[in-house]
Amino acid sequence: MIWHLIAALFAALGAAGIALLLRLASGKRLPRWIVPVFAGLGMLGYQIHFEYTWFEHKRQQLPASAEVISSEQRSMLWRPWTQVFPMTVVFSVIDYDRIVTRQVEDQQLVEFVLYRFEREYVEQVYAQPYLMNCATAELVPLTSEHRPHIEALQTMTRTSPLYRAVCAG
Repeated sequence: MIWHLIAALFAALGAAGIALLLRLASGKRLPRWIVPVFAGLGMLGYQIHFEYTWFEHKRQQLPASAEVISSEQRSMLWRPWTQVFPMTVVFSVIDYDRIVTRQVEDQQLVEFVLYRFEREYVEQVYAQPYLMNCATAELVPLTSEHRPHIEALQTMTRTSPLYRAVCAG
């Protein structure tokens, strides 16, 4: 967080420097208020750039065995540019190195952890273990004691990205 503040300050200083040079090159015909306006636009530009590159930056930090299986893009009223170009603010990841496959009777059961990354005012990561029955396409979350939470059982479609990522491999 401190590095983003420092980067925003340097973006503001750089943009203000450009405005100052433009003002000097015009023989001071440009108004003085152009310098703080450029500083504010520099900070805003840096913040917009950071928010739109967050998803790609996080994807590059994932291990080679991890795969992004879904992402969500949202528009926000307080960020009017997202009405035209929505931002990716949530994505889910599966790490194939942590998948455990078992054959019980004639059913393939796959235990895995689904990681969910969310970008709000702070970044949050949620890790939830699941158990999927690939034969019936049933998905059940596991409790902290690795017991199935049967009340939250859901049936997946076989075309869903989560089912294909877990059961197709």
